[in-house]
Amino acid sequence: MTKFRTAIAALAFASTAIVAPALLAPAGAAVDASDPQRFVQTLTTDAFAAANGDKGQAKAKFRALLAQHVAVDEMGDRLIRRWLPTITPAQRAAYKAALPTYLVGTYTDNLITYSDATIKVISAQPGNAGMASVITTVQKPGRSPVRAIWSLMQVGGRWKVSNVTVAGINVAMAQAADFDSVVQRQGFDALVRIMRARG
Repeated sequence: MTKFRTAIAALAFASTAIVAPALLAPAGAAVDASDPQRFVQTLTTDAFAAANGDKGQAKAKFRALLAQHVAVDEMGDRLIRRWLPTITPAQRAAYKAALPTYLVGTYTDNLITYSDATIKVISAQPGNAGMASVITTVQKPGRSPVRAIWSLMQVGGRWKVSNVTVAGINVAMAQAADFDSVVQRQGFDALVRIMRARG
């Protein structure tokens, strides 16, 4: 699942960053989902604070951020859209149960690795009803800045992350391609086993 890990690394590279000083949210501030730009600003600040803590605590914090601020159900269905007509309700339930733990297990180390990166929010652009994009740049010390575009959607009246594109890598598309590869070669149950093991 190399492409998937590459995409998650890209996502981690974006989501670990602190906000540039001019846009920095107060330390320890709660994630503000009142508008897309503030949402990305405060979410990345929260993730950065978690990345600098104990690894076990970081995983617990990332899991909470994922549940609250990422459209996991919507994203998860998109990743296996090709297989939805063929899997059983029990298989789908097993996959949905494994997905959050898999994501946390996959990107926690990357998140900590990129905790010295900085992110600058450039602009927010409205999309279709209930959708928006936030354009940012992400930079690690000694490296050139990388463009990251956050795709957001409103779920229950709150903004949530539905996808991130970093340096041209569309995270959702890369994830779906790797999931497809596993299912084609080993079957859907094998995908769920791999996800559980990773978590």
